[in-house]
Amino acid sequence: MSLDPEEIARAVERRGPVCRVLVVEARGSTPRGAGTSMLVWDGGQSGTIGGGALEHDAARIARESLAAGAAPRLETKPLGPDLGQCCGGSVRLLWEVFDAERIALSREAGDVYARPADGGAGAEPPADLAQRAARPGSGGVALGGGWIAERIAARGAPVWIYGAGHVGRALAGVLAPLPEFAVTLVDVSPDRLPDPMPEGAAPLVAADPARVAGRAPEGTRHIVMTFSHAIDLELCDALLRAGARSIGLIGSRTKRARFAKRLLEGGHAEEAVAAIACPIGDPGLGKHPQQIAIGVAAELIRGLDGSSATKRGAVP
Repeated sequence: MSLDPEEIARAVERRGPVCRVLVVEARGSTPRGAGTSMLVWDGGQSGTIGGGALEHDAARIARESLAAGAAPRLETKPLGPDLGQCCGGSVRLLWEVFDAERIALSREAGDVYARPADGGAGAEPPADLAQRAARPGSGGVALGGGWIAERIAARGAPVWIYGAGHVGRALAGVLAPLPEFAVTLVDVSPDRLPDPMPEGAAPLVAADPARVAGRAPEGTRHIVMTFSHAIDLELCDALLRAGARSIGLIGSRTKRARFAKRLLEGGHAEEAVAAIACPIGDPGLGKHPQQIAIGVAAELIRGLDGSSATKRGAVP
């Protein structure tokens, strides 16, 4: 895991200052490893450091830090009788309040954000701290000399979901918490978008979704599932013309055949049309929106390593 200033910025925009709880070190048997984090605000939180009594206590301290405007706090928590847990290991946690000013500092940091972790920090971080944060198995975090260094997260693979109906909302809800993806949920009016949006997902209102499809970042995975077959067809046409890397289309094999006929008549190459994944998801899981979403998400996760999926319905 790594620090994602943009995720924190979205949370601050919605909630005001938030407290980030970071697992700096994990020793022995623990629910989550170093680099795991969660965001806490007054009345809610997102992410998890493992649940149970540890997370409950950490969230309480986070809200106290927010209320007091406290400086960063570093503390070791044994996962034993004091917390009513029998893991036997221990975690070192950092509580850190983020507001607009601290987000700006993290954005300016480059690849690694180093800052004092407690009041005993030296004037300068250890020379090898950034390198230690980049080592495999570090979780993207290193502590030394009262300083903490954390890798800045690379932007997740862009996924644009067209249509905020039952399946679109379910898919956004599954993908948005995963740092591997940067989710944009597109629909024709604000009333059609969920309120609140899933944490980590960006809304995009477009009266004509096909006109904005070409603005998506290079390499975007496009999942088409609007309320209108006509809009779906326009989107497929626009995405093919824009050279989209992957297109998934909700629907039956009959819908696929009809769309293929129209797209071929519109001048698209047979190979490009054949590459549109339709139906999407895993038929073996069922047709409930959540089941479809889980199947599509699984294919997207498998496709992150660049391997191509071979079965129909895959969205690599």
